[in-house]
Amino acid sequence: MSDTQIIITAHDSLARIDADQWDACACPETANGGPPEDPFTTYRFLRALEDSRSVGVGTGWQPQYLTAELDGQIIACAPLYAKSHSQGEYIFDHNWAHAYERAGGRYYPKLQMAVPFTPVTGRRFLTRPGFEQTGQAALVQGAVQICDRNEVSSLHITFCTADEADAGEEMGLMSRASQQYHWVNAGYRDFDGFLASLSSRKRKNIRKERAQAHDFGGEIVELTGDAIEPAHWDAIWTFYQDTGARKWGTPYLTRAFFEAAHERLRDDILLVLAMRDGQPVAGAMNMIGASALYGRYWGCIEDHPCLHFELCYYRAIDYAIRNGLDRVEAGAQGEHKLARGYLPVSTHSLHWVRDAGFADAIGQYLKAERHAVAQDIEILTTYGPFRKDKMEEHE
Repeated sequence: MSDTQIIITAHDSLARIDADQWDACACPETANGGPPEDPFTTYRFLRALEDSRSVGVGTGWQPQYLTAELDGQIIACAPLYAKSHSQGEYIFDHNWAHAYERAGGRYYPKLQMAVPFTPVTGRRFLTRPGFEQTGQAALVQGAVQICDRNEVSSLHITFCTADEADAGEEMGLMSRASQQYHWVNAGYRDFDGFLASLSSRKRKNIRKERAQAHDFGGEIVELTGDAIEPAHWDAIWTFYQDTGARKWGTPYLTRAFFEAAHERLRDDILLVLAMRDGQPVAGAMNMIGASALYGRYWGCIEDHPCLHFELCYYRAIDYAIRNGLDRVEAGAQGEHKLARGYLPVSTHSLHWVRDAGFADAIGQYLKAERHAVAQDIEILTTYGPFRKDKMEEHE
């Protein structure tokens, strides 16, 4: 199969790409009606970001969705964006940008192959089954050619899978290691089974926190699918604005995204709400995958002890156990997750820099960083809450 047979195209809107062809690459497992492994790369999720103007003109995330077409069929695609800043990525390259520009270069715009505002590991080279190697090579070649042709400084493929990181290195990209905290289901029958795997002190602490959380004076409800009503999104929007203003200065998502979420995504969403007198006072929004629950947003209009831990972490664990999910990914950062059963794991990204000298300097930095991250994960894991005889299950 020669490269000339494959047509690489960058699209400024998902509207220019057939939804079924995109999802045949992004989530082929849904062909029989099941849930996607990764809800964030589905056509409906990415289209909701675009249609709500959470990405696009004025956001710093300009769509350049990439497709590789063979004989009229899309065999691979990728969520690709031209970035005019480094916000909403969670793999930080601000120091690279400063150094590049101090040396007289122009770091922005750059290309970002990622799901905007979403620090969740998943495939970034979305390939139709049977075209994995060909599709990956075509997407990388196409993205690098766009950088070269437009004199763009760099390409960044963030929160890719470990297999993609290995394949990217073989294609000449630089790999980077970071870390997050994930909860892993070791076959627990229920939440008490999970607690039984913890040390006595950690087990007692979690029970205490859960009891404190329930003292807020109301009830906690879990809603998904048609149980989610439009009015619930008013509360989620309020919570999201409050948290976003404190964390990022300006929230990334627009109000219209949550309207699109209700229309198109509610079967992929779990809301956990603390209700008092019929009104939500705090809440967490999760996305549901075939094998994992992904914690995304949290917020409140009242502060109550341990309510954050209950809604975001313990309820997520309980839901995962009841629904047979393999893990809970609770987002970026947060060493406080360690005491609550979430252990450090490696995350991966790939990078290409047009300037050879700068690329060499970054490559040396990444080598040292990978070693430091591996050491941190090894040390942090020893501080986990699990009984010593249970630690082997999490190694």
